[in-house]
Amino acid sequence: MARIDLLQGTLDMLILQVLERGPMHGWGIAQQIHRVSKDVLTVEEGSLYPALRRMQRKGWIVSEWGHSQNNRRANFYRLTKAGRKQLGAEKVGWARMCTAIDQVMQPT
Repeated sequence: MARIDLLQGTLDMLILQVLERGPMHGWGIAQQIHRVSKDVLTVEEGSLYPALRRMQRKGWIVSEWGHSQNNRRANFYRLTKAGRKQLGAEKVGWARMCTAIDQVMQPT
């Protein structure tokens, strides 16, 4: 199946959704998005890490150092209360967008 580019503004929502399941390091977040999307969505490091830093500045996530499954030192990210609230807002906006696109795509 062909890779699909993410719509502008959806990366934050996807990262927040993945982190809702629990703390995870950056590479794990990218892998989870790729796996759950059945290999359709790919998040490149050049997009992921700036997004994580931006979300930290906004207070949606926090990070702390830990060790990954292969015993490598990694920064683990987790949602804050503000991040959970933002995820709720993102889901509402996404539902509205999907409904609007679906309406436009319906035959007249």
